[in-house]
Amino acid sequence: MIHYLAPAKLNLFLHITSRRSDGYHCLQTIFQFIDYCDNLYFNKRADGLLLCETTAKDLPPEQDLVLRAAHLLKKYSGTSLGIDIQVEKKIPMGGGLGGGSSDAATVLLALNNIWQLGLSYDILAKLGLSLGADVPVFVHGHAAWAEGVGESLRSIVLDEPWYFIIDPGCSVSTAEIFSAKDLTRDALSITMDDYLGGRCTNVCEKIVRQYYPQVDKALDWLSQYSPARLTGTGACLFARFDNRAQAQAVLSELPSEWHGFVAQGKNVSPARIIC
Repeated sequence: MIHYLAPAKLNLFLHITSRRSDGYHCLQTIFQFIDYCDNLYFNKRADGLLLCETTAKDLPPEQDLVLRAAHLLKKYSGTSLGIDIQVEKKIPMGGGLGGGSSDAATVLLALNNIWQLGLSYDILAKLGLSLGADVPVFVHGHAAWAEGVGESLRSIVLDEPWYFIIDPGCSVSTAEIFSAKDLTRDALSITMDDYLGGRCTNVCEKIVRQYYPQVDKALDWLSQYSPARLTGTGACLFARFDNRAQAQAVLSELPSEWHGFVAQGKNVSPARIIC
């Protein structure tokens, strides 16, 4: 079987600048990958069947972006080939780390190669957008400044620090947070210089703190060691450190009620590596 990686991502900040007439929110954010990945294994089939086994628990079939991505690409390409996919989940679900979107993007990238379709990244990203707003950044595979609903991407080069990430053990509903009445939807648009100067935040953090006490408690705990921030709509949160040893030292102090891990920021997606 052919092994591909599907990395997690962090939203280094998140502003909502407006709300469109169709209900979607216009965002500004920075996506950076981390080297903490789901593992996906592929075996080509000649009979056209698309089959998937996953270690994810309690995942309804209609929410399985892996199979949806495979069916989408098969229909678009018209190929007669099929695939067996095995998914080994590591990225927490509902944590704001983009695990489902990353898995979908890796499926599109992998099947484009395995089925020898020759489709461009732009085409794969456009297909992926129908599965989720975060899929295109995983397809393009480079750290990016994102606007629109997250699909308008400009590749950027960031430093690659070490991050300590906490999973508080709850799953945050993105729909619930984006529908909250007191969510800030008129944040001022900022520039890269504003970000580098620290003039940014995650506007969802206040709402998530109110709705999810576990996240509130974990953010307060981690902020003792380094400025902590929510990624996306959460539930996971992170803090950056200059080196791995510093992050590992904080991990050693983590209360047993939460799960945590250390990972390095990456400008180029590990999904580009065939293991």
